[in-house]
Amino acid sequence: MDLFSEQRKTNRKQVEPLAVRMRPRTLDEFLGQQSFLGEGKLLRRTLDADRMTSAIFYGPPGTGKTTLAMIIANMTQACFEPVNAVAVGVKDVRQILSTARDRLDTSGERTILFVDELHRFNRSQQDILLEDVENGLVILIGATTENPFFAVNSPLISRSQVFQFEPLSEEHIKSILDMALSDRERGLGEYGFTLATDAADFLATSCDGDARKALTALEIATISESDRSGESENAGRVIDQAIVAESIQRKALSYDRSGDQHYDCISAMIKSIRGSDPDAAVYWLARMLEAGEDPRFVARRIVISASEDIGNADPTGLLVAQSAADATNFLGMPECQLPLAQAAIYLACAPKSNASAVAIWEATKDVREGRTIPVPKHLRSASYAGAKRLGHGEGYQYPHNSSDGIVDQEYLGVSKVYYTPSGRGAEQILKQRGDEHREHR
Repeated sequence: MDLFSEQRKTNRKQVEPLAVRMRPRTLDEFLGQQSFLGEGKLLRRTLDADRMTSAIFYGPPGTGKTTLAMIIANMTQACFEPVNAVAVGVKDVRQILSTARDRLDTSGERTILFVDELHRFNRSQQDILLEDVENGLVILIGATTENPFFAVNSPLISRSQVFQFEPLSEEHIKSILDMALSDRERGLGEYGFTLATDAADFLATSCDGDARKALTALEIATISESDRSGESENAGRVIDQAIVAESIQRKALSYDRSGDQHYDCISAMIKSIRGSDPDAAVYWLARMLEAGEDPRFVARRIVISASEDIGNADPTGLLVAQSAADATNFLGMPECQLPLAQAAIYLACAPKSNASAVAIWEATKDVREGRTIPVPKHLRSASYAGAKRLGHGEGYQYPHNSSDGIVDQEYLGVSKVYYTPSGRGAEQILKQRGDEHREHR
C-alpha cells in the first residue's frame, strides 16, 4: 500500500504543470502583495504570530491566492482543510465542519477551511459557514476572482478580513521566469535554455500580471523547442520573442459585466472625458468593448456625459453623443466602436461645464425638500374653462412685444439662482445673455 501511494505521488508529480511545481513554499519566496504581506503589514504580522483569522483573498488569476493559502497551511499549527467550491456540496461542508468541531473538542486543534473559488458557493452554502466562522470554530480562507462585495454574503464578509490581490508587476513576472528557467529540481533548468530580453518583456506584459499564464507559456515554448532541436542541442539556446508569442494564448480580459470591472471601467472612461484626456477615454472604451460590454450601455453613459460634463459649453457635444448612440443601435459591434470612439474623443476635447447639471440637481433638491412654490398667477394657463374668472394669465407680458425680447417680469416667485454659466466655450455667450436678462428682473 505504501509503495502504491508513493508511486501514485511520483506519477502525479511528473504531470504537474510548471506553474504548480514552481509555487513558492515560504513567505520569503512569495512575490507581490506587499501592501499586506510586507514587513510589519497586517497579514504578515498575523502569520508570524500564528493568529490567523478568517479572511477572503480576492484578486485576478495567477496572483498567489491559492499559493498563499498553502504557505499558511505550512506555517500554522491548525489543521488545514482545502476544498474547491465547485467540487463540494452542502453535505460535504457540513461534514468538514462537524469534524472540525470534534477536532477542537478532543485535541484543542483549530481548523483552517480553505475554499477555493468561494464565489461558486450559493447563498445557502455560504450561510452554513456563518455560525462556525463567527464562533471561531473554523478559520475560513476563501479565494475568489470576483469582488466579494458582489459574490459573497454580507454577513460572511463582515466576519472576515478582505485582502485584495493585485496583478504581479512585470519585474516580479521576470523574476519568476528566471527562477523557473534556472531551477533544475522543480523548473526547466535541465533544458539549458535562456530567455531573450525581448521575450521576457513580451511575456511580462502580455500575461497581465498572471504568473500562471506566464509560466505556462514558458513551459510550452521550452518543451516545444527542445522537441524540435533535440536535447543535445539545447545548451545555450535562446528562446526568443517569436517563440513565446506562439506559445501564449490570446489575451483574456478580466471583466465581469455585473461586477466591479463593469463599474470601474465605465467610471474611468467618464472621468477621463471629464478630465479632457481623449487617449485615456478611448483606451477605457476599447477595454470595455473588447471585453464584451454591451455597447448600448457605453453609448448611454456617453450621452449622459455630454450633458453632465460638457453641457452648454459645447451644445454640439450632445448631438454628437446622441448620434453615436443611434449609430450604435443601428450598427452593432464591431462597427459601432467607430462612432463611440468619435463621440468619446470629441467630448474629451470639448470645453467643460456642469452648470446645467448643477442647476437641475439643485432645483430637484428644492422641489423634493423645500416648500412647493405655486405657479405665479400671471404665468398660469388661461385656456381652460373658468381660468380667466380666477385671474389666471392676468398681467402676463408677452416678451416678443418688447423691442429686445425681454420684459421685466417675475417667472419663479422667489429669488433663486440655479444656473450659473461657467463662461467656458459657448457658455460665454449664455453667461452674457443671462446677466443681461437678470438685469431686467
